[in-house]
Formats: sequence, structure tokens, C-alpha cells
Amino acid sequence: MTVEHRVGDLFAAQDVQALAHGCNCAGAMGRGIAVGFKERWPEMYQVYRSKCRSGDFVPGAVFPWVTPEGLIIYNLGTQSHWRRSARLEDVMSAVDAMCAHAATHGIQRIGMPLVGAGLGRLKWEDVESGMAPIVRRYGVTAIVHRLPADGVVAE
Repeated sequence: MTVEHRVGDLFAAQDVQALAHGCNCAGAMGRGIAVGFKERWPEMYQVYRSKCRSGDFVPGAVFPWVTPEGLIIYNLGTQSHWRRSARLEDVMSAVDAMCAHAATHGIQRIGMPLVGAGLGRLKWEDVESGMAPIVRRYGVTAIVHRLPADGVVAE
């Protein structure tokens, strides 16, 4: 499997079994696409905040959440704090943990924005080149969505 690219609304994807997005580990989902996750699944947000405050959600980790509809949301720990840039090694560690979880739960297609490349301030080319061998190794397809207006989905 591999990394595919699309232009359009991540939340409108019908052919995925999971969605993923980059998160800070300070408990804030106040900007970028994280706001959409927070608004759609407020219960997930409350658990996320609690995990951040207790130190159970750290950079490089993944926090999976199953929605009432059965969609899995992968919250990827890409930044220690929203004021700090993402670190490539944390993004790769979180992607690896996500793919391991997906592989053991039969998840083959995961929709996501340009993780770490929006508010995380990483270069998407670096993220994608590190992510591609990970998703291939686990047999997962990452379907990366960009917004049509500007071509970049902020995290």
C-alpha cells in the first residue's frame, strides 16, 4: 500500500475506515483541522484533554478513538505544545503506532491532512518520504487530503 493524494474535504471521505490528524500534547484543539475533529467528536476531545493533562498522551504516541458510527479517529502526537513546531521523529513514531494499530484492527485506508506540515511547520515532502515506507510496511493506504482553495490542509 502507499500514500494517495486528494483535493477535498477530509471529513467527506466515504472510502476510509479511519481518519487521522496531528495533535499537540498540551490539550488544545483550537486551530486548523483539529477544530473540526473537536466539534464533531466533543467526547473524544474531552478524553484527549484528560490524557494530555495526565501525561498519558505524549509526542510520538497515538490516541485512537472509535466514534459512535464505528469510524476510528487517530490522534497523532506530533507536537509537545501548540506553540512549538512538530518534530519529524515524533510524527514518524506516531504514524508507526497508528499503522500498527490499524494493521491489528483490519484498517486498510486512513484519511488524513498533511500531518505536521500545517501548524506543525514541517515540510510535507519530508513527512511524506518518511511516512511512505511505514504505511507500505503495514499494508495501509494513507489518503492525504488537501483543501482546494490553497492546496494545503493546516494542522
